[in-house]
Amino acid sequence: MTSSDEQHSQDDEVFTQIQPQITTVTNTNAKFPYLKKGEYDIWAMKMQNYITNSDLPCWNIVLNGNSRKKTTKDSNGNIKICPPVSAEEHLAVQRETKARTTLLTALPDDHMGDFYHLDDAKEIWLAIKARFGGNEESKKMQKSFLKQEFEEFKITEAEGLHTGYDKFQKILSQMNTLKVRPENEDVNLKFLRALPPSWSQVTLVLKTKGGLEYLSFDDLYNKLKSLEFDVKGYAPKPSSLANAAFVSTASTNNNNDTSSNHSPSYSTSKVMVGRFVDFS
Repeated sequence: MTSSDEQHSQDDEVFTQIQPQITTVTNTNAKFPYLKKGEYDIWAMKMQNYITNSDLPCWNIVLNGNSRKKTTKDSNGNIKICPPVSAEEHLAVQRETKARTTLLTALPDDHMGDFYHLDDAKEIWLAIKARFGGNEESKKMQKSFLKQEFEEFKITEAEGLHTGYDKFQKILSQMNTLKVRPENEDVNLKFLRALPPSWSQVTLVLKTKGGLEYLSFDDLYNKLKSLEFDVKGYAPKPSSLANAAFVSTASTNNNNDTSSNHSPSYSTSKVMVGRFVDFS
């Protein structure tokens, strides 16, 4: 073997040694966060979580830039990026490429061309924030709009409990992102007031009983979900009649002239109210 061949063989060995191996932990259940108009703050949190779960050092490059990247200037004074040499530099370049591709993929199609020319993942991240994050004035307007949407929120009979919950949860999520979410009691009271008339008996008892400040919104929803069977007008269970005895006290007192052998009658609404006074 000639000296030239030996040199090529050594170069190949060195090149093989510096090829990096990226080990990532990917959450296959994570849904890819696409950026939607007016939802930058929520998207930014989801994207941070998505990249962090996939490759934490990759997120560090998005946040702090690629410290391994070396630059130089050509004869005309233009900045040029030096090719990676060490294994660490190769690894950093691959991670930045991965981060750049992830961020660009999340953009709406009609905005892709505005960011594609950017090579630096951190620069893309900051540019997306500048474009979609909005200024303080727009955030004030968004907060005002969400507060109005919260106050005017209503649920129709056709929508029902579950659709109403999803719509209200979305409003609360946006308010939480902008740090204007109301207290638990205000949230729960508003949702009870927003329910359709078929829920009036249940909401009256829950509001009268109190303790809504100690329930999360999800807890309240789960409690209401367990009551939906009776609200829709189905016959109550036998145990419900026993729990509702206190409700009928007034009506039985007004019928003292009735024979004691007659059993008191219970309306569906009275039975339903009697069942659900207890929060436990």
